Amino acid sequence: MRCGSLCRFLWLWSCLSYIEAVPIQKVQDDTKTLIRTIIARINDISQPGVCSRPRVAGLDFIPGLQSVRTLSGMNQMLAIYQQILTSLHSRSVVQIANDLANLRDLLHLLASAKSCPLPRARGLENIKSLRDVLKASVHSAEVVALSRLRAALQGMLRQLDRNPGC
Repeated sequence: MRCGSLCRFLWLWSCLSYIEAVPIQKVQDDTKTLIRTIIARINDISQPGVCSRPRVAGLDFIPGLQSVRTLSGMNQMLAIYQQILTSLHSRSVVQIANDLANLRDLLHLLASAKSCPLPRARGLENIKSLRDVLKASVHSAEVVALSRLRAALQGMLRQLDRNPGC
């Protein structure tokens, strides 16, 4: 009886010894690659001749160009952009919204590797005002959101090279 338990334990131990954790550098590289992919998708759907920094009244709820230096700040910002893009109901931004969800998952992996507790990201508090603005100017909101998201992602790329904190 003891021999059977010992044999099962040794068999399980040998199986587990072959399992390797994903190196944190690989996760960080995948994160950067996904950010570059999202930026390329934004560039593909952005219209030439449209101002790269459009100024439209009523779109203050879209995060600006502030520098986000922590993983939790990046996660929060991406949650807001994901909510905005999902609310646009535009076929051209569906994949970008999905990519943002995947990017948030990668940020969670980076945070857990650093033993950082990532709080649950809050979306926009005033979703009703978002819907009202989107009804009035869907195209303008999409242009502004994508433009600001592109700039924010470029800032995230720079910050990931500096090894951001929790």
